[in-house]
Amino acid sequence: MTEIAGPNSLNRSVQGLWSTHRRSKVNLNTPAPVADTQPTIDDAPSLPSTPAENADTVPQNVPAEAETSDSKPSSTVKRKIRSSRTGVEEGSSSSKRSRTAGGGTIAKDYAPPTTRLSDLGGVQPCIEKMLELVAMPLCHPEIYIHTGVQPPRGVLLHGPPGCGKTLLANAIAGELGVPFINISAPSVVSGMSGESEKTLRDTFEEAKRVAPCLLFIDEIDAITPKRESAQREMERRIVAQFLTCMDDMSWEKTDNKPVIVIGATNRPDSLDAALRRAGRFDHEISMGVPDDEARAQILRVLCSKLRLEGDFDFITLAKATPGYVGADLSALTGAAGIIAVKRIFKGISEGTLILPDLLAELNTESDTQMAVDPAVPPDILPSTLVPVPPNNRGMFSTLAMADSSPVSSIIHFLRAHPDPLTEAQLAPLCITYPDFNLALTQVQPSSKREGFATVPDVTWADVGALHATREELHMAIVQPIKRPELFKAVGIQAACGVLLWGPPGCGKTLLAKAVANESRANFISVKGPELLNKYVGESERAVRQVFSRARASSPCVVFFDELDALVPRRDENMSESSARVVNTMLTELDGLDARKSVYVIAATNRPDMIDPAMCRPGRLDKLLYVDLPSADERAEIMRTMTRNVPLGSTDGENDSGIRQSLETIARERCEGYSGADLAALVREAGVMALKRMLGRLELMEQGEKSPAADQETVYVLAADFLHALDKIQPSVSAAHRRKYQSLRSKLVGGSAETGS
Repeated sequence: MTEIAGPNSLNRSVQGLWSTHRRSKVNLNTPAPVADTQPTIDDAPSLPSTPAENADTVPQNVPAEAETSDSKPSSTVKRKIRSSRTGVEEGSSSSKRSRTAGGGTIAKDYAPPTTRLSDLGGVQPCIEKMLELVAMPLCHPEIYIHTGVQPPRGVLLHGPPGCGKTLLANAIAGELGVPFINISAPSVVSGMSGESEKTLRDTFEEAKRVAPCLLFIDEIDAITPKRESAQREMERRIVAQFLTCMDDMSWEKTDNKPVIVIGATNRPDSLDAALRRAGRFDHEISMGVPDDEARAQILRVLCSKLRLEGDFDFITLAKATPGYVGADLSALTGAAGIIAVKRIFKGISEGTLILPDLLAELNTESDTQMAVDPAVPPDILPSTLVPVPPNNRGMFSTLAMADSSPVSSIIHFLRAHPDPLTEAQLAPLCITYPDFNLALTQVQPSSKREGFATVPDVTWADVGALHATREELHMAIVQPIKRPELFKAVGIQAACGVLLWGPPGCGKTLLAKAVANESRANFISVKGPELLNKYVGESERAVRQVFSRARASSPCVVFFDELDALVPRRDENMSESSARVVNTMLTELDGLDARKSVYVIAATNRPDMIDPAMCRPGRLDKLLYVDLPSADERAEIMRTMTRNVPLGSTDGENDSGIRQSLETIARERCEGYSGADLAALVREAGVMALKRMLGRLELMEQGEKSPAADQETVYVLAADFLHALDKIQPSVSAAHRRKYQSLRSKLVGGSAETGS
């Protein structure tokens, strides 16, 4: 027996030492144990004997024999203590949420939020719908009981990220003052089997107990995906448990105490279909991207908490932020505030902005050392910069920094003002309208961060000729974006679609970029083949996604390049997948979903391959033929292309004379050249000039002095353009030109609108 008891006694001794050490660490109010009372091998305490000061970590219903008996095996005692501790940990979360103490007050976790409806802007229709679906059943349930009408059981908020779904739910709960149970859907999921379903049941039981209340589940798509596409059986069980819990929220099972469930998601199509039927989430509220008027209201709400100076045109600012949601506008105001702070620091550093106390000191005291130091010439050494005031020697006193440093203004300010600023000093500090204009260049809306191109940098100054096409595009796209109220007054509401077609290299893509730049609208560039996918349904989904993003960021210009690859002509030989893509494209252009402020420009050089339904009125109803440039247009294109090219002459001819000779070359010797051919001609002439310059440099390196070796500037001569003509030939042959002329007469009966 001694051989068996010895190891057990040693084990109990080590555990006793650990318990004593833990007691001294955990309970700071208990005096440290005396050294001579340390347990020995003979009188070592058993594991369950816990001191009184640790009673809060051990449940009170532990059997007495488990506390004193040494006869039971230690493994049994360990298992019992561990299970009891686990029970306390499992119950701790529910105890925190419980409605405690004889007063019956609501726990802090369920206290209504501090957000109010006045903190929202631009969502008045959603607020009205929420008041009807949520406020009325919670505030006056007797009306529904008296009339026998079943009140809503759940409301689903969906929309793009940042549009205010969570804020709206918090604001409604804050206004009503009812208990608000806020859970995040991913927090429900557990790694152990059955724990996720148990958490859901406990949450809904708790909502029944504190009813009437609001139960808000954010990112609900994380726990309720479509069951047919679920990867694991656990996901299907969670969805089934959620549906059962929703059915248990009927008033008969809650003693006529309303419990309304609010769900929020930005992926409503991924939810299980059974969740969106009547009796569960009865109503769905779509919170889309705000329009101009809604953005102006959001900006007014956000700016009401800011200290502004000057006149603020919120309408103009709202029109300059297409595609911005509420979160983006909040980021915009934050960026404007940071820019204002930097501007204030810089003004104080340069002396253009002097705070009131500094002004008083400058007028009354001869010692102006406390004032902000003037700018120091750059030739002064850093060691002589910014003398520290006598009473502020401790703040950044060891930091020497040149005035050219971006943080020098902040160092100036912190050295001069170690104490908090007074109200009089804070008075001249404010945010101005130019700060917001500068912040617009730094804040990118969330809708642009995936699948969106920025506004192109191509202007009409980069486009030579094509004046007729420019006028047509100006009236079809630019003016409806800039002055929509005028078109609405005439009754023109549908967005126009434009098809640019003609020989390759004539500037169709360049025109689309210039139009998007002039209108300052969002711009999505889609290469026709990039939407096609080998998997069934993916190509149609890509087309729908393009138009969905465009509608979410209206006004928006969608440019389809090489349209013939995306929507070929439908016939018997066409595959079913290609036909579905064409049908999806036709539906998006003129279907049930209104194409509000979404303007489509398409370009192709094979109009005969495009499905005829694409060119009917209401879709791509304006066909613009972009022909090869005429002689005068070639001269204008050449003038535009050589605008930034350094031209020179061997016979001392001036710059204007060289340009006239180049225009003569373009008129007389470039018949049949497109705009792209002329651009290649200018590029080839520049390459020849570089070759000539590199040859001179090689001669200099070999020690041979060339006559023009000292000339460092590269000049492109007229002879270079003549030599380039031998290498660059027209890309459109005469046969192709005749083909396009016949297509033009066939498509529009000889009355085609032309850009030539």
